[in-house]
Amino acid sequence: MNARILALPRATSVPGEKALSPEASYEIAEHATDDALTPAEIAVLRLIAAGNANKQIADQLSVTEETVKSRVKSILSKLGASDRTQAAMIGVKRGIIEL
Repeated sequence: MNARILALPRATSVPGEKALSPEASYEIAEHATDDALTPAEIAVLRLIAAGNANKQIADQLSVTEETVKSRVKSILSKLGASDRTQAAMIGVKRGIIEL
């Protein structure tokens, strides 16, 4: 679970305390059982969001282009994204990465 969601106020019945909005609760519940991205996949996703091609990502991370392709495939699957742009947008929306 990402740190931003975990840092949200917890639902409580104590007067004056903040509670989660229904939207935030739904967002947390919707992705609670998702496979988490590995640190290596997050690094690739950050570089995708920055507009890098696979070759550039491979060079920056000192891995092969085939490794990058494998990680991109895993990222798309885990995030339920159809392409790299959608994966980056999902990553930002869920707080996995920042632009």
